[in-house]
Order: sequence, then C-alpha cells, then structure tokens
Amino acid sequence: MARFALLGTRGIPANYGGFETFAEELSQRLVSRGHHVTVYCRRRHPEHQFRGVDLVYLPTIRHKYFDTMVHTAISTIHVALHRYDAILYCNAANAIFTILPRALGMPVALNVDGLERNRKKWNSLARTWYLISEWLSTKLPTRIVTDAAEIERYYRERYGAESDFIPYGAETEPLATQDALQQLNLLPRQYFLYVSRMEPENNGLLVRETFEKVATEMRLALIGDAPYAAEYIARVRDTKDLRIVIPGAIYGQGYKELQSHCFAYIHATEVGGTHPALIEAMGRGALTLYLDTPENSEVAGDAGIPFEQNTLASALERVLAMEEAEREDYRAKARRRVEERYSWEAVTTAYERLLLNL
Repeated sequence: MARFALLGTRGIPANYGGFETFAEELSQRLVSRGHHVTVYCRRRHPEHQFRGVDLVYLPTIRHKYFDTMVHTAISTIHVALHRYDAILYCNAANAIFTILPRALGMPVALNVDGLERNRKKWNSLARTWYLISEWLSTKLPTRIVTDAAEIERYYRERYGAESDFIPYGAETEPLATQDALQQLNLLPRQYFLYVSRMEPENNGLLVRETFEKVATEMRLALIGDAPYAAEYIARVRDTKDLRIVIPGAIYGQGYKELQSHCFAYIHATEVGGTHPALIEAMGRGALTLYLDTPENSEVAGDAGIPFEQNTLASALERVLAMEEAEREDYRAKARRRVEERYSWEAVTTAYERLLLNL
C-alpha cells in the first residue's frame, strides 16, 4: 500500500468542475486498489472520509485571485508535516508550492491543466503569474502531467519539457432515470444541453443568443455557475425566450441524466485542455456539437460536429434537419470513442503507475 495526497482542487465530493470530478474518480479508484489516499478540501463534508478517501479540510480566502493559491499553500504546509509516498498537485498556478515537499524528499507530480492565462476573467497580473507558473511547472515538480495532446505539444515546443500524457476519464453508459428532466420540465430528446462554468471563454452567452435565432420547438438547458462571475451570469440569464431554462449548476445524478437524454450537447469552450463535460456527454451517447479548437477536436474527432463561433446557428439547424438514423450514428460513435480512449480505469492505471514510479 502506498500513501498518496491530492492537492489543488476544491475537494470531494465533486460539486464544482472537472478537477473535482477527477479528484473524486481517481482517489476512490486508487483506494479500491489498496492505496491510502488523502484529498485536501475547501468545503466541509459531514464525514472525514468519502468512499474510503481521507478528507482534510483547511481554510482559504474566498477571493477570485487568492482562493486556490491560499488553500494550496496551507495544504502544502499540512503535507510537509506528514509523510506521503507521492503527491499529485492540480493546476499549474500551484507549481511554486511543489518545491517544499520535494525539498523534504517527497516526489511530486503536477497536472498543469490547460493554458489558464488565456481565460478572460484574469487581469494582467494573474495572466503573468500563470505564465511564470508554466515555466515553474517544468522546473519544480518531479514530473508534469498533461491531459491533452495539444497541451503536451505546447510544453514540449515552448519549454522543451516532456510530460506524462494522461487524459481525463468518463463513464460510458446512459442513465434511464429522468428525475432532473421532470424538475426542469424537459422531455427526452427534446432539448439541447450546454454544461460549463459560466465564464466568458466558455461562451454561454453566445450559445443562448444563437439559440434564440433558431426556429425550433426544442428547448435549451444552460447548466452551470461560477464564483466571481455575477455580471457575466446576469447577461446569460437576460432572456425572455421561454424555450430556455437556466437553473444554475447541477451535479451528480441530475447532471448525468441531463446528458443521457438530451437531443444534442453543445460544447463551446475555447480555453483549456481536455474538457470533462465534453468527454462525459460523449460517453453518455450525446449527439455532440463542439467549438472547433485543437483540444476539442482532439477529443471529439469524427464523432462530433464542429462549429465556429459564427457558424453555431447553422450547426444547430444541421442537426435538426438530420435523419434520426444519422443522429444515432453520431451518438454511437461518441460512446465508442470514449470507451476506447477515456476509460476511468485506464486513467487510474496510468496515474497509479506514475505515482508508484515516483
């Protein structure tokens, strides 16, 4: 049995985004394989364990620019007082903190995520810090992990740094239950689905405004929320179109049900590496439309329908006009692609091998 720690996320159970889902799925699978795993959390769970994973709750400063780094700094101090066989940090912005456990003889892997400095929510100082952190990521941790081939290529070409490419994982079976649909007054195969943090580079506003121009009786469910983005979220919500429902964030069973029964899933993110929601929707067998970026294309391939920001309307009209047999073919290809490339068990095996080697 090895002792592993995971830092840099909001913690588990997952109730925010991709890194949290990653932490939950990976940690519980490592525990099932006989390892002792500790996940550092910002929000308290009623129990000190979740599915066999030890949870450590530490404070932070609830602020757009300090939340992640303050919590990771405090967590790193806690890690320094304990002994782990290997540590996994998430988010390149946390690269600076990996120096302490390494100095104490504990090996560290860092999942750098995507190119966070390109997100519109950051000011120039934050973007500069992310750029510095990219470089630090190639110097301070024992190994770096990239979850998209495009990000792997970026670190190799810009910094001459090799990384362990380990993709994100997803489940591959649709759910039969429909409780979330009933709560939102949605019918199976009668709604488009968009799921993401409601931040500008994820283009929720673009999706809403484009859908309003499309003549269809289908509905649109815009699912997501974000801290520190109240102004943008208010713009997304500013609609009088009764076809559109915007309930906020939905996690767990409800999230999976919405993916399983949508007519089509719209993925419009333009920044980052591998986006969990895209893989998860494909794994549930959703007919997938995706913004044509290298990272999104890497995941979806020919199992999805690409669009540019100015061609989303025509992509929506295209899938509405398709024969059902063609739509089902896309859904089947999406499931197969995830089964072949993004199995959680395969992802866990890759991380287990990496951490044990460290």
